[in-house]
Amino acid sequence: MNDDRATTRRRFLGTAAGATGVALATVAWPAGQAAAAVPETDRAPASPIGGEKRGYTAGKFAFEFGGAAAEWVHSAEGGHATADVVTEKMGADHLSKKHLGNIKYEDLSVAVGAGMSKAFYSWIAASWQANYQRKDGALLTADFNNNLIKKLEFFNALITETGMPALDGSSKDAALIDVTFTPETTRLNRKVSGPVVAAAAAKQKQWIVSNFRLTIDGLDCTRVSKIEALVVKQKFVENPVGENRDYQKEPGALEFPNLVVTLAESSAESWYTWFEDFLVKGNNGQAQEKNGKLEYLSPNLQDVLFTVEFKHLGIFKLEPDNGAQASDNLARLRAEMYVEQMTFAQGPVVGPNDTA
Repeated sequence: MNDDRATTRRRFLGTAAGATGVALATVAWPAGQAAAAVPETDRAPASPIGGEKRGYTAGKFAFEFGGAAAEWVHSAEGGHATADVVTEKMGADHLSKKHLGNIKYEDLSVAVGAGMSKAFYSWIAASWQANYQRKDGALLTADFNNNLIKKLEFFNALITETGMPALDGSSKDAALIDVTFTPETTRLNRKVSGPVVAAAAAKQKQWIVSNFRLTIDGLDCTRVSKIEALVVKQKFVENPVGENRDYQKEPGALEFPNLVVTLAESSAESWYTWFEDFLVKGNNGQAQEKNGKLEYLSPNLQDVLFTVEFKHLGIFKLEPDNGAQASDNLARLRAEMYVEQMTFAQGPVVGPNDTA
């Protein structure tokens, strides 16, 4: 009997629930007894005096620069202050002292689609033409209710790297542009609040990696199925500015990547002809180089979202594509070309490569 009386209310509830089903839900326990009926391990942790902010996941990022309205971006990272740790020579105590070197700031990277403002894409276009434009701005982090969590301000930022997506005619993956900025300084402000008001594109164009069109002077590009990512890089030189322990960054040389494409061998006759003449026979002067352009298309395959133009292409490799899928039994070639210059533009570009 004593053991039976010692049965906890929790055990009673479990037994009664199994026997009576939902009827038990109508029993109203006094507040104090209800709390006592729940074991300590099952209770929610008590909030500290004064309450506690809820935990949150990294929800949304908005990017603002040059005094323009903030714009939502797909993802963002970097931009924080850091320093190298310098290890000194071992002393008499057989310990190596350590100290911090000069403060420096990580690059800030964002991934964007086809719905950013004209000003944003114009900044990219200017950087590809060595028209260096320093911008101040901020990266805003918000929760999923668009409430501001923190604000990372950056100053005198230059575009370091632009990555255009790899293209694949058989893929339906979303396409994104990766843009990396090198700021001279950043400042993190965590004492911020309020809603994030970011400009939304009127029509966020769907952009996938299978929608593209390549044209190169004198070459049959109708059966090009893949194009590797194009990453344009800007080198910088750092100049320390003395007692401030910060660095001034000056632009150096632009680096344009090779253009690497995969095409069906059945349509490669013009490619073989150029390769034989340009590489094997050595007719590879500037007059034998080619120009071209790559257009990134909207889902209707008519509207041009972005255009990358190529100046002075020279082919130096044409070989079987060993990575081609064997399931389709289609012979493919992989062509690799150097490029002396590339330009970027939002929308179509009308030039000598266009047909009437």
